[in-house]
Amino acid sequence: MAGQRQPTDLVVMKGKKHLTKAEIEARKNAEVVAPNDKVKPPTYLTPELKKKFRKLSKELLEIKLIANVDCDALARLLIAQEQYIEVTTKIRETPLMIDVPVYEDRMNPDTGKNERVQVGTREVVNGERERLMIIQDRCMKQCRQGASDFGMTVSSRCRLIVPKVKDEKPENKFAKYAGG
Repeated sequence: MAGQRQPTDLVVMKGKKHLTKAEIEARKNAEVVAPNDKVKPPTYLTPELKKKFRKLSKELLEIKLIANVDCDALARLLIAQEQYIEVTTKIRETPLMIDVPVYEDRMNPDTGKNERVQVGTREVVNGERERLMIIQDRCMKQCRQGASDFGMTVSSRCRLIVPKVKDEKPENKFAKYAGG
């Protein structure tokens, strides 16, 4: 099974596959390179999120991991992060356990009718907190996926292959001894 296709420049820099100039040119012509000259925050972001967008996009542009077509994806990541923080804050304010009344049906001796009477309380898991935690989990999954798409998680960065430029060596290893 073949691995994921890598950019031609990366294949050439690795030096493991020897391509002719024609093969390199053909591969480069077949590659899709999205322009990154108009990476701007979408208008639907709040001013605070636009500021975060600019900061993150600047860092992603430096390592060539964002293009014009990725602006909405980055905006969705920032919105999911904001919602995650909002829900997490609400969870902190909501108790895990709450007391609920316990009722019992009893006969009223004065009227002779059955009446519902509170006989105590019991502690149960707060349904509101449980609902908020489900929303928090959804937001977390959206954040994790968006961050992974942009190489902002440890595992996604490990998959990025950015080889270092090798020092130029003389073409002939005996060239430095020639002439002297």
